[in-house]
Amino acid sequence: QVQLVESGGGLVQAGGSLRLSCAASGSIFKINAMGWFRQAPGKQRELVAVITRGGSTNYADSVKGRFTISRDNAKNTVYLQMDSLKPEDTAVYYCKADIWINWLSGEVEYWGQGTRVTVSS
Repeated sequence: QVQLVESGGGLVQAGGSLRLSCAASGSIFKINAMGWFRQAPGKQRELVAVITRGGSTNYADSVKGRFTISRDNAKNTVYLQMDSLKPEDTAVYYCKADIWINWLSGEVEYWGQGTRVTVSS
């Protein structure tokens, strides 16, 4: 059984910062890409940022220059540093990880339960 547990969400004023964490635990052989997605009320879930096992990153245009994704492979954890937050960043943030639970399993997509970020103007 694999679990992704997010933390770090909350309420912040515009211009402020938050740091999200997502730790994967359980039967894990290898984790490939890890990423953050978000879903605002009435909108579809969208990609925020993704990082490969080797550290290559990709960001949504709306967060480039403000958000930074990083990971600690030894801790099976991915982070999202969010700076210069805007009210339009308000959403539930979900982490996703592409995980092999053993060398035969193939890659399986796992999602966290989500953490709410609210940015007030």
